[in-house]
Amino acid sequence: MVLSELERKERRRESKQKYYNKNKEKIKERTRESRHKYYNENKEKEAERSKVYYEKNKEKVAQRQKAYYQTEQGLKSHRIADWKRKGVICENFDDLYDYYINCKDCENCGIELTIDRYTTATTRCLDHCHESGMFRDVLCHSCNTKRR
Repeated sequence: MVLSELERKERRRESKQKYYNKNKEKIKERTRESRHKYYNENKEKEAERSKVYYEKNKEKVAQRQKAYYQTEQGLKSHRIADWKRKGVICENFDDLYDYYINCKDCENCGIELTIDRYTTATTRCLDHCHESGMFRDVLCHSCNTKRR
């Protein structure tokens, strides 16, 4: 029986797919290790390559970042990074973010909280101890400034 070129390609594709499905985790781990090893061996070169790319594509990168920060995931990562920069300490920032977003009223005065583009008296704030960094409450901006 002579197989056509198309049939041979199809059989090869099926064979590769079968092998991949059987060894998926091993292949992924090997790929991960290989990328990690390459990056560690070529850190300076990769940093320079990234720098050159950024310089050539500043506008494109800025547009991509702007679009990302308008998504739900982008807003979340930006807010969590801001908390970390301000010194908030937490074991699970994802849970803290969910609590923050779902908190509808100030935990001090009970006023309804808002998320505004500009800071107002009712803007939602994450209150934390400036000495220990530990999260305390979700407050309105007014209560947060009084508590300091």
